[in-house]
Amino acid sequence: MMHAISFDIEEHFQVAAFDCVARRRHWNTQESRVERNTQVILDVLEERGIKATMFILGWVAERNKDLVKRIVDGGHELASHGYGHELITGQSQKTFREDVSRAKKIIEDIGGKSVLGYRAPTFSITKETEWALPILVEEGYRYDSSIVPIVHDYYGIPGANPSIHTLATDSGPIIEVPPSTCKLAGFTLPIAGGGYFRLFPYPILKKLLSRVEAQGQPLIMYLHPWELDPGQPRMRGSALSKFRHYLNLDKVHGRLSQLLKDFSFGPIQALLPS
Repeated sequence: MMHAISFDIEEHFQVAAFDCVARRRHWNTQESRVERNTQVILDVLEERGIKATMFILGWVAERNKDLVKRIVDGGHELASHGYGHELITGQSQKTFREDVSRAKKIIEDIGGKSVLGYRAPTFSITKETEWALPILVEEGYRYDSSIVPIVHDYYGIPGANPSIHTLATDSGPIIEVPPSTCKLAGFTLPIAGGGYFRLFPYPILKKLLSRVEAQGQPLIMYLHPWELDPGQPRMRGSALSKFRHYLNLDKVHGRLSQLLKDFSFGPIQALLPS
């Protein structure tokens, strides 16, 4: 069964858990590690002959044009992660439209490919920000991969459809591609990647992923380049933020390689209904 593997291409210092106005002002002075870390991912994918979806920040794309071209040359799908990694919950409709429009244009101009997909920073399309979906349609996006059907302190719409499906909006339809979850003992567990990929021992994660596969549902997995970088500089933040960000970074490379052996993957666009 074909599944989808995706990567949210952002710098280690851009994660929402450590975000603040003062830190954001100094992004341009921070050590950039995204090109090197993304190249590690590209090498792992090439070894297995796998194509993926790369949700790249417009901010990152305009500063790493050669990386964008390498992604395209490798046959991977380019998609948008917005421009400046600002949560939708902190934006107005006007600033959100400007953000996703700007990101799409930058990525398409550099990569020379149409951008069909969008993933919100920290999956921040919630019940309060569902107004973002018709704006995505109006700005030319065909699918979104931001709605996670779980309870979480930053994101999630509990009870949302966990399968790939088409949503009707006032501006037309958009395909929703939710990151994978698994029902277990009445609870919906997030198993798509990120911190959960680092939290669960891999044999347990594999069983949960296999359970979803056995139900006939394609997996929608995601990771970040900084998750393959255990040597990244440590940032100051809350104990919870540091736990979420730095947990088991040294295990991700091996787990990703094993995941790509255990399941068949391609880009998200290959799973979209025609």
